[in-house]
Amino acid sequence: MRVLIIGGGGREHAIAVAMKKSSRLDALYCVPGNAGIAQIAECEPSIGVMEFDKITAYAKEKAIDLVFVAPDDPLAAGLVDVLEEAGMRVFGPRKCAAILEGSKAFSKDLMKKYHIPTAGYETFDNAGDALTYLEHASMPIVLKADGLALGKGVLICNTLEEARAGVREIMEEKHFGDAGNVLVAEEFLTGREVSVLAFVDGKTVKTMTSAQDHKRARDGDEGPNTGGMGCFSPSPFYTEEVDAYCRKYIYQPTVDAMAAEGREFKGVIFFGLILTEDGPKVLEYNARFGDPETQVVLCRMKNDILDVVDACIDGTLDKIRLQFEDNAAVCVVLASEGYPVSYRKGFEITGLERFGAESDYYCFHAGSKTDEKGRIVTNGGRVLGVTAKADTLGEARRKAYEATGWVNFENKYMRHDIGKAIDEA
Repeated sequence: MRVLIIGGGGREHAIAVAMKKSSRLDALYCVPGNAGIAQIAECEPSIGVMEFDKITAYAKEKAIDLVFVAPDDPLAAGLVDVLEEAGMRVFGPRKCAAILEGSKAFSKDLMKKYHIPTAGYETFDNAGDALTYLEHASMPIVLKADGLALGKGVLICNTLEEARAGVREIMEEKHFGDAGNVLVAEEFLTGREVSVLAFVDGKTVKTMTSAQDHKRARDGDEGPNTGGMGCFSPSPFYTEEVDAYCRKYIYQPTVDAMAAEGREFKGVIFFGLILTEDGPKVLEYNARFGDPETQVVLCRMKNDILDVVDACIDGTLDKIRLQFEDNAAVCVVLASEGYPVSYRKGFEITGLERFGAESDYYCFHAGSKTDEKGRIVTNGGRVLGVTAKADTLGEARRKAYEATGWVNFENKYMRHDIGKAIDEA
């Protein structure tokens, strides 16, 4: 098969690495890709993920058999629909199903209607009503921009003053652009957070191994929300009992609810869960692979990814037995100092060659490019996802942090407590 991956981050690099393992792969392409993906696929950096006409033309030019749409924005905007209309075979939810992530208000209303456990909430389309509501709301409270905001449109407000400022930030100052036209005010829940990715073919759900992300920028879960500063898999807190509950009350009901609404979901659903005293509840849905969850999950999957993708598209996922290695993986994100607020880029990255010589170590590129001198340089806030596998989570964590020392660039920054919860399990 000739496969085209849409996207250019660490998630897409991890997907590309999984694709390269497939015995069915003939050629691999990526739009726009990055410096890491370019080492294993033909990339076209001049085409953006939202340039649907150019993507369609490129796919036809390269005689692509399968397009794998990975990022949230093109999914929510309907790239799958456009490619299908052009006669392409595509992996990912259509626009009507990608709304599961594209609108938090939609997903909350869906959960409420179909009795899927989640936090209590209210939605607002003007700041005045939201501010009035906050005067009598319990604190802390969670404020969410309704639309897509690169994983950053969520504010946890501990006081009324913080909440008022949050409403202004989201709805009036438009820090997250049009994503903040509607605001969701949500009950603050406490408990362990767990991410579970699942392949879906419209009716059948097959969950992957669990993971746990670290969203805050700084150690101790301080600082602003980011796209994710690191991850580990599996989560020791995701027990068989939790899994059984989620299958019965969350996973299958979500897929069934989407089908009942005429929004058949085919692709990957990311279930962002919180394990509360009252049982697991849904914090959020994503309509695609997570980042950096993909980096620690796919490297442990035994299946040929193309077999699973085909089954999702064809509605035969019930015939697939997903299998994962009995081990663990930890990913530590190397970011540009100042991310996610402001940062400099264009610094040369050194030491990458070490990864090619070591098994069970991966360096997934997120924000990198090759400059005019042929050097690999930083090109984003999250630059690299240094990942290691081992028999235990503790050993994987040790190896991942060891490997962060192999690579360097001028404003390299990372958290030092990724997977610290492993010690408490």
